[in-house]
Amino acid sequence: MKQPSVPAGSVPARVIAGHGRRLTVLTDDGRTHGAEVFGRGQQVVCGDRVTCRHDVRHDAWHVLAALPRRSVLCRSNLHGRSEPVAANVDLLLVVLAAVPETDPFVIDRYLAAAASAPAEALLVLNKADLPLPDSLRAELATWRTAGIAQLACSTRDDAGLAALRTRLQGHTALMVGQSGVGKSSLLRALLPGNEARIGELMRGNEGRHTTTATTLHALPGGGELLDSPGVRDFAPALERLEPRALGFVEFAPLAGACRFADCRHYDEPDCAVRAAVASGQCSARRYESYRRLRRLYEDHCRRLRSGGR
Repeated sequence: MKQPSVPAGSVPARVIAGHGRRLTVLTDDGRTHGAEVFGRGQQVVCGDRVTCRHDVRHDAWHVLAALPRRSVLCRSNLHGRSEPVAANVDLLLVVLAAVPETDPFVIDRYLAAAASAPAEALLVLNKADLPLPDSLRAELATWRTAGIAQLACSTRDDAGLAALRTRLQGHTALMVGQSGVGKSSLLRALLPGNEARIGELMRGNEGRHTTTATTLHALPGGGELLDSPGVRDFAPALERLEPRALGFVEFAPLAGACRFADCRHYDEPDCAVRAAVASGQCSARRYESYRRLRRLYEDHCRRLRSGGR
């Protein structure tokens, strides 16, 4: 694919760490610089290809614009508006573990966000050396039946790490998950000997450590890994969701068999999705997750129709 032209007086770069408007960029000469987004209204995130300019007088780097993206994973902010998390990723690693207890509804929303990016999704069961609760075992079976790929690993005994490294080759992957699932341990296992660089990127431009930065790392065996902060809750960007199935991959092929083209899969007659749930073909728990997201989606659509009030 032909690369977009770079405006005269600017240089191309890659955003390798993002914390609000404060960024770390890697220019094509292999140097890293602290930078700030120039101008208002721009949303530049980790993974973006950008154009930059060096202000020699003030020895400051400014990010002028983001170049066209192949994909963008977004979330809803507190006001229900779309907010980009990472750009140009093609694989979403959703990390979960036996401890802390998994919230399956949060996992479902990550998976919906992956579908809207678009990006492949991979569930990574970390801390696989711990006993697996029956509830999580059942949820993993549910996601497996829905067609969600899975991989188990442990940083304690290195189980599954070789398979994960192989899976990451050739991909730009974003690692997400609830707080406490061991993403930092996974990152260090995948990047042996890089603790200093990881810490440097996480400290950001002002030298203060922050857990709210998203950082990009080149993997020794090939591929790239972006690490994002752990969360307690997550909602995908509602306006980016495919309106018929909202990113629930097992519902998408069924939606075309509903009587009505605009079926919401609530209480409409001859709904193929509800029939599949009733027969056990699809998970009732996943269907409840879909209904919760559908309510958020429709509330958002109503706000847009009323002018955003």
